[in-house]
Amino acid sequence: MSILILFVILIALLIIGTPIGVALCLSTLAGVIADGTPIVFFTQKLYNTFDSFPLMAIPFFLLAGDIMQRGTLANSLLGMCSSLVGHLRGGLVHISILTALFYGALCGSAAATVAAVGGIMIPAMVKEGYPNSFSTAVNASAGGLGVLIPPSVPLILYGATGGVSITGLFIAGIIPGILVAIAFMITAAVIIHKHDYGIRHPKTSAKERIKAIWDAKYAILVPVIVLGCIYGGITTPTEAGCIAVVYALVIETFVTRSMTLKLFRDCLASSMRMLSSIFLVIIGATALGVFLGYHNVDRMLIVAVHTLTSDASVFMALMLILLLLLGTILDSSACILIMTPLLVPLVRSYGVDTIHFGIFMTVALCIGFLTPPVGTNLFVACGISGLSIMQLSRAVLPFILAMLIVLLLITYIPQITLLLV
Repeated sequence: MSILILFVILIALLIIGTPIGVALCLSTLAGVIADGTPIVFFTQKLYNTFDSFPLMAIPFFLLAGDIMQRGTLANSLLGMCSSLVGHLRGGLVHISILTALFYGALCGSAAATVAAVGGIMIPAMVKEGYPNSFSTAVNASAGGLGVLIPPSVPLILYGATGGVSITGLFIAGIIPGILVAIAFMITAAVIIHKHDYGIRHPKTSAKERIKAIWDAKYAILVPVIVLGCIYGGITTPTEAGCIAVVYALVIETFVTRSMTLKLFRDCLASSMRMLSSIFLVIIGATALGVFLGYHNVDRMLIVAVHTLTSDASVFMALMLILLLLLGTILDSSACILIMTPLLVPLVRSYGVDTIHFGIFMTVALCIGFLTPPVGTNLFVACGISGLSIMQLSRAVLPFILAMLIVLLLITYIPQITLLLV
């Protein structure tokens, strides 16, 4: 009965538009009170959740991404990508996707990637004659690469919650992220060819390309240093996040001289606002997960699913449907934090690799960035372009289909994710 009360209140709060973190906290508190469970049990569990070294990677990567977005490093990546693919038919489209791919390796946030890349590229694409809806759809979709290309906030949350190697998840995310980017570029190219969008620009000379790459050297070094330290076993992801902040701050302050004290304060404030919303979701989702675990819901789930099927392929198909549905109504961070403690034991019982499942789960939930009513990328992109949510929801459908195709490949060909691991 207490679980029923919890979910009724949670659904009611979400329907009336309550922020997801607040809705999770209030509904779980109602369930605890109805159940008569000692509240001190939950306060201890919540304290233990935040006494977590891996979770400390999140604020560092958010701050590093903000510093680079407000400084010169993000723009230098844009210039490099422009010199490499700007001459292709629909060059600005490919520049947007390629820049989002690189920028994802700097910040680890989908919304931040849309804001940083889309804020520049959407107006530029419209000015060059692309429809506003198509320009916005490309950048909203490409923003999802921010959480597929490591470092990634959702992968950190999944690893910390499920006891899975975050380093292994980061390595496993590289090939799927590149595949999604290629799928987006192919989809965009087909649409451009069909509707004759875009203008061909002259091909840049080899000298100009080398200069653009040289100008972007400090930005290129960020993923090389950060991911190299993690994969080389030199640092943990959290320590690598600290290195990213220090590196970005030193480069923007002393080399490019774009960082001022006021701008740094703005970076801190912006990162703290984003972090507070993420951590509020973590609090509520962790409390809900503890409550469900207290009532052995995870064990009941294992028994229930095994009665439906004993085949791992059918199980993954069921998980695909479940995660796609949850992604439309829940923020990805909340979904990962709620479902991971329940699903990881179930995944292991079917013999599915937990790193493979983590990438599968993240890609599935990425589609939720492009579907209302939650659709974080939709809201950020609409704020830039002025489109309505319904207009953009229609425009992103081809890119959702492209991501679904890649997701099916990832689901049934585990080697795609586990090859580098």
